[in-house]
Amino acid sequence: MKNNTLKKHYIFFIGEELPQPEAHLVQSTNAANAAANLGYSTVLVYPEKGAKANNPINLLRPFKPIKTPTELIEYYNLHDKLKVAPLPMPWPIDHFASKFTDSNTIASKYYLPFHILPTTKLVHSRNWNFVKAAIKNGIPAIYEHHHHEEKPFEQEIVTNPLLQIAVTVVETIRESMIKNGMPPEKVIKLHNGFNRLFMQRQPEKAAEWRQKLLRDENQKLVVYAGALQQFKGIDVLIDVANEMPNVQFACAGGKPAEVEYYQQLVKEKQVNNIQFLGYVLHNELASLLQAADVLAHPHCSGKAATFTSPLKLFDYFASGTPIVSTEIPSLVEFQDTKAIAAWCEPDNPSKFADSLKQVLETHPRRIEGYPDSIEFVKQFSWENRAAKILSYVDESLLPLFIA
Repeated sequence: MKNNTLKKHYIFFIGEELPQPEAHLVQSTNAANAAANLGYSTVLVYPEKGAKANNPINLLRPFKPIKTPTELIEYYNLHDKLKVAPLPMPWPIDHFASKFTDSNTIASKYYLPFHILPTTKLVHSRNWNFVKAAIKNGIPAIYEHHHHEEKPFEQEIVTNPLLQIAVTVVETIRESMIKNGMPPEKVIKLHNGFNRLFMQRQPEKAAEWRQKLLRDENQKLVVYAGALQQFKGIDVLIDVANEMPNVQFACAGGKPAEVEYYQQLVKEKQVNNIQFLGYVLHNELASLLQAADVLAHPHCSGKAATFTSPLKLFDYFASGTPIVSTEIPSLVEFQDTKAIAAWCEPDNPSKFADSLKQVLETHPRRIEGYPDSIEFVKQFSWENRAAKILSYVDESLLPLFIA
């Protein structure tokens, strides 16, 4: 009975160091943040390397929930209710290709059963090995799975009553999970969400962005935010910019090597009206989206278009800025809404340019944003998503509610 009273935490485990500019890390950190905002005792757990990991005191007490560092708050636009617990991973962990020195193995086989388990009520992770370890140690778990895989799920895990629910973001992945052995009643499709801070109007900061990016106040600004990869439509957008030399384009996101690659590409193509800003902290990204005249979502066709999670699209909606998007399978359900100003076929720069020109004419920039998209997106808050997921968890297994 005493042990049960100690179990209170809702653990979100990420198997990578933070912070990094990866979409799946944005998703996982915001999911944890939302659970904390709902009032649950939530702890974000992730590996930590470097000097701190070698501190003997941290090794003696490796699981120690603390206040979220300012760096993470600003990087992912988090709030102050979330706690974090970096797990020390000293050398030689992850320095040699061996499962015995792999940080995910250390987290699942050592830290979880001996240090995390005593105070944990529920685990939530995209890391299948950590979910398996939780269930084998008697901890209820929620599994997130956002990409196609052909690997079958272990039946002793997916049929275990401790696996409360598996969550994915598009129907095609749900179908493949069932094909690979996940019981249909245990997997649901739920869209990702938007960070509610993106809905706060920031006219002064938006004006600063426009002053920084535009040649003059009459020039139009088209913004893209997300990963800098070919299938996301970045190459298409470069060609679009080339067709619209009087409009300024700005791309936020990407790793340094990707930013450098595309900067060199536009230089070679002599496209002078598109800038690559690199990763923009989430506490600055909201104002950039509000600064734009139009937001671009130029995703290409292909396999990725069947399962891509429109993570940035929801932040687009929250900004209230008109959106031009390509018609891809994962966005079909949004076509009957007014939240997206124009649609066009993928992989066609000329068609995308025509759509941008049309929206620039029909949707003059509004400092207060367009209400259609702002109202539409309210249903997709991270908090609503977290509440829906937890509605599938047995009430007796819910983490401690502290607010």
